[in-house]
Amino acid sequence: MEIPEHHKHAVILHIMVDGAAEAIAFYGAAFGATELMRLADGDGRIAHAEISVHGATLMLGDAGAPFAPPVGAGPSVALHVYVPDVDGLTAEAVAAGAELLVPPADMPYGARQSMLRDPFGHVWIFLTPLTD
Repeated sequence: MEIPEHHKHAVILHIMVDGAAEAIAFYGAAFGATELMRLADGDGRIAHAEISVHGATLMLGDAGAPFAPPVGAGPSVALHVYVPDVDGLTAEAVAAGAELLVPPADMPYGARQSMLRDPFGHVWIFLTPLTD
């Protein structure tokens, strides 16, 4: 069997959240994410799901052993995604309930960037290239 093209040559982020179904709905409303697949257990908890955020694949599921973070620990990653319109996406995300950490601004490395925190504690950095 062949490795799926969207998984080749990539380290794919797999986040664990309390309320994975709610997270999938939020990421759809805030970031335009589309659900690729979902595996739920008999209790409705999501064991594994995949979404696409502007072509970037993200895996997620409901937090639980062995993936639950230590008590008091927050997320230790930031998710970077290139998008065609960082200003528009940022406005949509804030309207959907994301916390604006850094408003869209032109950066010296040739990208327009914003930084948001989702309701599940994850930091998202969205970028639109300004130059090659």
